Amino acid sequence: MRVLVIGSGGREHALCLALRRDPAVTELFCAPGNAGIAKVAELRDVEVAEPETVAALAQELAVDLVVIGPELPLVKGAADAVRAAGIACFGPSAAAARIEGSKSFAKDVMVAAGVPTARSFTCTTPDEVAKALADFGPPYVVKDDGLAAGKGVVVTDDRELATAHAARCERVVIEEHLDGPEVSLFCVTDGVTVIPLEPAQDFKRLGDGDTGPNTGGMGAYSPLPWLSPDTKADVVSRVAQPVIDHLREVGTPFAGLLYVGLAITQQGPMVIEFNARFGDPETQVVLARLQTPLGGLLLSAATGTLADHPPLEWSPEAAVAVVVSARGYPESPITGDPITGTDDAAVLHAGTSLDSAGALVSSGGRVLTVLGRGTTLAAARKDAYVRVNRVYLPGGHFRTDIAQKASRS
Repeated sequence: MRVLVIGSGGREHALCLALRRDPAVTELFCAPGNAGIAKVAELRDVEVAEPETVAALAQELAVDLVVIGPELPLVKGAADAVRAAGIACFGPSAAAARIEGSKSFAKDVMVAAGVPTARSFTCTTPDEVAKALADFGPPYVVKDDGLAAGKGVVVTDDRELATAHAARCERVVIEEHLDGPEVSLFCVTDGVTVIPLEPAQDFKRLGDGDTGPNTGGMGAYSPLPWLSPDTKADVVSRVAQPVIDHLREVGTPFAGLLYVGLAITQQGPMVIEFNARFGDPETQVVLARLQTPLGGLLLSAATGTLADHPPLEWSPEAAVAVVVSARGYPESPITGDPITGTDDAAVLHAGTSLDSAGALVSSGGRVLTVLGRGTTLAAARKDAYVRVNRVYLPGGHFRTDIAQKASRS
């Protein structure tokens, strides 16, 4: 099987590593990729936001499967273009990807499907924003309605900050704050059948102790020893399956990866958000534990045969991922800094490239994800930080408390 992965981040590096382990994958391409992905896949240039260009590359390479990693090409319609070219694609249509492309659309779907979620208002004027903030009170949760590369959400007790964030957005969703730890659950689906992966937890704040601004994610771990083993089945039956059924019934079937972001409240799991693709950095820890060949699983979802796929197999080992970010991230990341200490298969590249002399340099805000494994969460966490401390990026930043609390439970 010839596979093309679209994207260039840590998530795509993890996907390529998992696909490379699948004996059925004979050739692996990634576009545009990065310096780390180049070690496991053949890179090609592509403009990911141009659906016809993505489809043309898939045809040129004569691939059997295209796996679209980032949200932008999905929302733009890359999966539609690939399927129109007669090639199997793992990723939802543009119409279905609105579940990530528009927070208000996602809320409408949740209501229609009877999914437990926070009460919310969609606002387009300052008066509507002021009323919504007053109705819910602090902490204020303000979400840019459109795509914002993981940085469109502000959760704050400062009303002025909440108002300022809303003013920068053309359209915002303001909702009540949900108390409780957060969980990410990835669900693979062909538009009918839903197969959940193992849960993970990520860390969105920049600093230790969940301080500082929201980011695209500073680390993650799996499994979650504190989470009820019944949660996964409960979320599929009460959230994922109803949403997939609803989208199919209204003529926008969703085939690909439904990311369910949850808060585990006293009333049970409630949905914070949906994404239309694998999350980053949770993908790195979840796929590190997956023993079932990934290529076959994604092809089954892309071809409508997921009901026939055998049960997934998982490693009992724990995995912990720690993100190393650039100076100035997330506000104004500085790029072009040299990176050393990455000659380790556990170091996954996100924002990296090679300079004119062929040296590895930073090219994005989140630069690397370092993966640790172990028989226990504590052992995996120790392994991750031993590896992180071998990496050098001038002014690089990473959290020191990823999975710390969970590893003690």
